[in-house]
Amino acid sequence: MKKLKMHLPENSDCRMAEGMNQLKTNLMFCGDNIHAITVTSSVPNEGKSAVAFELARTLAENEKKILLVDGDLRKSVMVGKYHMEGIDKGMTHYLTGQAAWDEVIYETEEEGFYIAAAGPLSPDPTSLLNSELFEDFVKKAKEYFDYVVIDAPPLGLVIDAVIIGQSTDGAIVVIEQGVIKKKIVQDVVKQLKMGGIRILGAVLNKVDERGGVYGSYEYKYGYGYYGDDKGKKHRKHS
Repeated sequence: MKKLKMHLPENSDCRMAEGMNQLKTNLMFCGDNIHAITVTSSVPNEGKSAVAFELARTLAENEKKILLVDGDLRKSVMVGKYHMEGIDKGMTHYLTGQAAWDEVIYETEEEGFYIAAAGPLSPDPTSLLNSELFEDFVKKAKEYFDYVVIDAPPLGLVIDAVIIGQSTDGAIVVIEQGVIKKKIVQDVVKQLKMGGIRILGAVLNKVDERGGVYGSYEYKYGYGYYGDDKGKKHRKHS
């Protein structure tokens, strides 16, 4: 696997790091059969890509091998956001038969942290994701890596997250505080359930610390985690 260069944000915010550690811990409580995770949201700009990135990065800290997959084949922002250099093949190359599995996975500068970029934007991403090639990609990744985190497009706009979720072990929904209406989130949850996707939890993001809830997070990230299939709630916060 090739190595890529990128601008990795420093892990200097201890409160944000603590929130990610709590999210990681709650994932552990979902069971030891959770190895591939879909991260989605209702609409763009809720911060799901940042959550997926930081979650994968946090999971890699304990001598684990983690693959972060950019599954947004419509409007990927990850390569530009983190200034990734050295990527010549991505998921669209693999899903169209133009690259092998190991040709689209890149090793980052942080040990155990690997990334598969989206590649060139596709005119028909739904068909590419709804293929045996994508399913096989995830299966093989689960054999090679301890965890696979897939950043999926917002489910309030397109169905891609459900298709991706059917190849993973469950989904996390990122919700921006004070912006997304309850009905929209309920519709997203309904779509995931109709697709047979296990909902692992939710991340309350961009929390206004002045509101008192999760107010200790200076980085304005709040993490509310909601657990199992039976609807029981698990929440950890400071």
